[in-house]
Amino acid sequence: MPNGVAKRDLPTKTCPACERPFTWRKKWARDWDSVVYCSDACRKKRL
Repeated sequence: MPNGVAKRDLPTKTCPACERPFTWRKKWARDWDSVVYCSDACRKKRL
């Protein structure tokens, strides 16, 4: 059996810039609550 969580069970959010859903990433583990945009491109487009 593999360890960890299945990708389908990870938390998701919707990006306000592109309206697409994006899932939790390990690099966002510490600040998932403050992540708003799915990418740097969406962050720049929104500003």
